[in-house]
Amino acid sequence: MAENRARKEPTMQVHQQSGVIVVDKPPDISSAKVVAKVKRILNAKKVGHTGTLDPFAEGVLVCCINDATRLVQFLQSGNKTYDAIMKLGIETDTQDSTGAVIASKTVTHCTDQRIRSVVKNFKGAIDQQPPVFSALKHKGTPLYRLARQGRPVQKPARQIYIFDIKILEIKLPLVHFEISCSAGTYIRTLCADIGKQLECGAHLLALKRTANSGFHINQAVSLSQLEKQALIGELNGCFISMTDALMDMPAYKANQHLIKKIKHGQPICKTDMDLGWLSENVTKQDTHLKIVDTDNTLLAVLRYKTEQDKFNYACVFQKQTLQEHHQR
Repeated sequence: MAENRARKEPTMQVHQQSGVIVVDKPPDISSAKVVAKVKRILNAKKVGHTGTLDPFAEGVLVCCINDATRLVQFLQSGNKTYDAIMKLGIETDTQDSTGAVIASKTVTHCTDQRIRSVVKNFKGAIDQQPPVFSALKHKGTPLYRLARQGRPVQKPARQIYIFDIKILEIKLPLVHFEISCSAGTYIRTLCADIGKQLECGAHLLALKRTANSGFHINQAVSLSQLEKQALIGELNGCFISMTDALMDMPAYKANQHLIKKIKHGQPICKTDMDLGWLSENVTKQDTHLKIVDTDNTLLAVLRYKTEQDKFNYACVFQKQTLQEHHQR
């Protein structure tokens, strides 16, 4: 009887809509758990994100829903902006406020002028050594797990780029600053390195990501807001279309000839398109072009190969849409 009743219980419909939702991640939760919550709220098939935030950090977490998970490869290398607070005089093993204190020094010698001068040195291209407490992996195991086991692994330094770093307020031992940087930059490592140059040590006290790959905090929704919109069935305002999500990628509106070739996975050459002014921008190595229909629906992403003088498929979407176009 109980089994029969269980079979008859209605199941929640899987949310099929694809696109990007910018979530305002709260502190004290991992990015993976936020993704899991978004997936549960939407009852979506797949959800991914374009860049991890540490559990204590908050702000912009770009979540790609269903088919949009295939866009992560194009979005995860985008530039980022953070609002951060650094605490001088205390070093921690994790380089942030969650770690154990390993050293402390006085900050009385750290004048405003000295702090601003040192911080300015970090603008531009710099080599940064990833922290041993990070999500990077060594032989398949996250570094933070090895570090917690007392077996820290230090990855080699890699080049990052600081586009701008602006001190907003100095109120010792705290330094409030805003930074725009390339993907792969560790703000807590930056704080630790600044502390070393100031000869007092430092760690990251608070962090909020305000922009990521062109998505901004003013576009973000909280998990509670998202859940409320899902309950009343009004999620459209939360979604950014896949076409709009690839905001920096040039677009080409396909005709029926091109749609048919995409549907059948046939080779695509420059002669299949009237690129016009786009020609010089997209016929370069590693350059991508998004193909849209008359409704601005993303059909495919192509990548031009100079040595072959043709476009290769990076992603193909909307099989149903392609079928409908073919039947017209």
